[in-house]
Amino acid sequence: MRHVTDSERRRRLARRHALAPGHRVESAEAATRAMTVLHATESPSVYLSLWARVDGLRVEDVDRALYQDRTLVKQVAMRRTLFVFPRDLLPAAWGSASARVAAAHRVRLAKDAQLGGLTEDGAAWVEAAERAALAQLADGVERSAQRLREEVPALAGRIEMSPGKSYGGNNPIAPRLLTQLGVEAKIVRGHNGGHWRTNRPQWTTMAAWLGEVPAPATEREGYAELVRRWLATFGPGTEADLVWWLGSTKSALRAALADVAAVEVGLDGGGTGWVLPDDLEPEPDVEPWGALLPVLDPTVMGWKERSFYLGTHGPLLFDTNGNAGTTVWLDGRIVGCWVQDPDGVVVINLLEDVGADTRAALDREAERLTTWLEGHRVSTVYPSSAMKETLIS
Repeated sequence: MRHVTDSERRRRLARRHALAPGHRVESAEAATRAMTVLHATESPSVYLSLWARVDGLRVEDVDRALYQDRTLVKQVAMRRTLFVFPRDLLPAAWGSASARVAAAHRVRLAKDAQLGGLTEDGAAWVEAAERAALAQLADGVERSAQRLREEVPALAGRIEMSPGKSYGGNNPIAPRLLTQLGVEAKIVRGHNGGHWRTNRPQWTTMAAWLGEVPAPATEREGYAELVRRWLATFGPGTEADLVWWLGSTKSALRAALADVAAVEVGLDGGGTGWVLPDDLEPEPDVEPWGALLPVLDPTVMGWKERSFYLGTHGPLLFDTNGNAGTTVWLDGRIVGCWVQDPDGVVVINLLEDVGADTRAALDREAERLTTWLEGHRVSTVYPSSAMKETLIS
């Protein structure tokens, strides 16, 4: 059995994730394809993930791909997470990961609408509210969630969630219904109604946004395509990595691995990983490199089993729900985090000694990012412990 060491996995990451300076790519589309998908839970992460991988990237380049050419499209899929997809990968997600999320979300939404007092028949309410929202969007005009709440009575309701609990509260139903329609690919997040650092989607139908909507893949075909692309980006990966990333069952994953003829390889620590059948050649050395990645970057979030690049730093860099904050990378390992000071200057917090010369090189990356941000400060709802400590100090 071919053995892939942790060092080789880090070299693969450097090239395939377009992070080492000599291996960055030429466009937002190429960078997204290199990563399979981008995390889009927070709008700035999309831009900063692409900045790290595309030399000379401008905000306008990302906006063009997202909102003009629409070669990149936002879609809720794996683990009920919002991603940016290459347009041609959407049918695979629609037939597999998105469909799985949609089925579970529909049941929960119907139950909550009923328990929250909106209706005595939750399933019927969801269907009626969907029809009403789609009818309002049928003219092709993009609308914010607030405008839809004003125009569609069914979306104006609120429900009481988890009464008596600290995490409960009285919440609008509209975001839940729009999420349901979005994960079903009936509607899509169109233009952003705010600055690139904020997330204010304007909703429209998928047909109006894409023009021609391809048919979803079958469930099996969809999972196979997602696994094929994931392995090209992240391989080798373990079964646990793939089940977690896909949000799928083991049986669906194992069928997909068989469909793409994935090959087992040995990993450091005695584990077993998977790669594509044409991906068994040794990975050459890579010149020393550093990178600054944003909250929820796809490299950081690509694996469940992260010790080969994270070491023991996990508790300082991930919150208790498993969300990654900003990270500083050195030769395929995470060595710290970064924040912005009140003036918008990027400041690095290293969690281990890297030497004076390397620290200087990382500081130059911080200066490069400071210049690109042009004084704009990026906020997050997922600050890690290390980020908080840096801000306090």
